[in-house]
Amino acid sequence: MKIFLLKIGICFLKGCYAIIKLFPTKKKITLISRQSNTITLDYELIRNRLKKDLPDYEIVVLTKKLDNRFLYMFHMFKQMYHIATSKIVILDSYCIVISILHHKKSLKVIQIWHAIGCMKKFGYAMIGKEEGSSEIIAKTLKMHRNYDCITISSMSFVKDFIEGFNVSKDIIKEIPLPRVDVLLDRDYREAKREELYKRIPRLKGKKNILYCGTFRKKDAGNSNNIDNLIKNINFSKYNLLYKPHPLNKVTTNDKRVIQNFKSTLEAMMVADYVICDYSSIIYEAGLLDLPVYIYAYDWEEYKTKRELNFDMEHEIPTLFTKDPKEIIEAIEKREFNHKKFREFTYKNVTIPKKKKCIDLLMQLINSYLE
Repeated sequence: MKIFLLKIGICFLKGCYAIIKLFPTKKKITLISRQSNTITLDYELIRNRLKKDLPDYEIVVLTKKLDNRFLYMFHMFKQMYHIATSKIVILDSYCIVISILHHKKSLKVIQIWHAIGCMKKFGYAMIGKEEGSSEIIAKTLKMHRNYDCITISSMSFVKDFIEGFNVSKDIIKEIPLPRVDVLLDRDYREAKREELYKRIPRLKGKKNILYCGTFRKKDAGNSNNIDNLIKNINFSKYNLLYKPHPLNKVTTNDKRVIQNFKSTLEAMMVADYVICDYSSIIYEAGLLDLPVYIYAYDWEEYKTKRELNFDMEHEIPTLFTKDPKEIIEAIEKREFNHKKFREFTYKNVTIPKKKKCIDLLMQLINSYLE
């Protein structure tokens, strides 16, 4: 019954879109995301550069999380109008209307994906598995179809992206996300750090430990991990910063924990150490040359639910443990090999030698406008 209703809904959208496509194409580039309800740093960087390089183009940014399906349906009509009247659409996540609808031949769709690196299997690689989509839903919604190009942080992940998106290698290009430029910009980091010190004065005077976790489909309310970590923190010496995954709602009522950050990247600007689990956030921390420790509190269970693209337990050159006490002891003793972790990071994030990442993306965009 669910699939039947879904197909009826798709037919309705196709009928509406056939009419919407009658609107003429404009000098317009649209950026669509369901990762956030506000503009992400990557989209902010792209929008600013587009406005500078293409001043005669209209730049539209549509960001809305899929947290209310009824309201999101209305948002999809807004997406359809801007897609139908744009020359290029840029995505950083799955977009239903891009995949299920038939678009103008002139439209070009660039999928930049939202994660640096590729830790876990996703998309088609997870079809039919506990943490993935069902095969019939993926087929009905034509998951990850209609892309002209998919960008990737390093070709070391090309097989994983081919499998996840179920696409040909020909449309995959090595162009790291624009925020990589920012992570390597010391002036930007210093400016953001000073902004945060003014907003949250207690960040100064102590070393800051940032804890950020990955998304768990059926673990949104489990707070044991953060509680166990808190018990091992010496708050007279350290601040504990906490930023859960945007799709999770695990928080703590402990007032000693600093949680009011707009994003994980913002929190990283003042972090001295990063504790995470199975998240590609480790690459961002690596680009900032921060010590990283893997808090694998549910490893035995997690690895049976979600397949990974490599052996995290043995291939990441840092402490991998379910015991938070071991992590704090490693921080106290400064046990972290920066050289090995730097090599690991740059193997998985290819930094352009003579240009910035945003320059490479602009070259791609301009090639579609010629």
